[in-house]
Amino acid sequence: MHVLIDSTGLEIHSAGQWLEENHGARSRRSWRKLHLALDADSGEIIAQVMTDQDTGDASQVEPLLDQIDCPIRQFTADGAYDGKPTYDAVGNHSAGAAVVIPPRANAVERTDTEPGGKRDRHVAAINTDGRMTWQAGIGYGTRSLVETAIGRYKSIIGRRLRARCFGAQQTEVAIGCAVLNRMLACARPKSVRCGKATA
Repeated sequence: MHVLIDSTGLEIHSAGQWLEENHGARSRRSWRKLHLALDADSGEIIAQVMTDQDTGDASQVEPLLDQIDCPIRQFTADGAYDGKPTYDAVGNHSAGAAVVIPPRANAVERTDTEPGGKRDRHVAAINTDGRMTWQAGIGYGTRSLVETAIGRYKSIIGRRLRARCFGAQQTEVAIGCAVLNRMLACARPKSVRCGKATA
């Protein structure tokens, strides 16, 4: 399975925002972060985690991977996930998985005696051929599929959580992801190649 991961913010509609809209009172907006894992081949959301707005993206890789039972062929994410914890989490889940995460612009290869890892190979390829050539050669463009899924979630389910307590918000997000998967399964065309009729 080729897994794509990204996160987005969902607004919490609280009484403070109601006061702001109706009475002009100022309130501090708060968010929840929705972390999604997508199967690149089917477009299905295969794992989701919701956290508070201050939680780092890379810290949620392991909870997402824990929800995936089958082995991973490739793991693709954006630069926010770059770092040893992400590579370790993917390696613990599926040892042979290819990890495609663009290293930071100031990343350098390790100079110690250990053999170069996956990240070091990415850094070397970018230093040799450039970032755009590396992205095209490694298939980094498929990451746009998870961004499309996030856009689909926000346009169909909504940008704002309706539930008030955290447990109910987690349930709301899980139901929203299940609804999107059901809609995707219903709308996916099933086509079969017909044989030519012989005269």
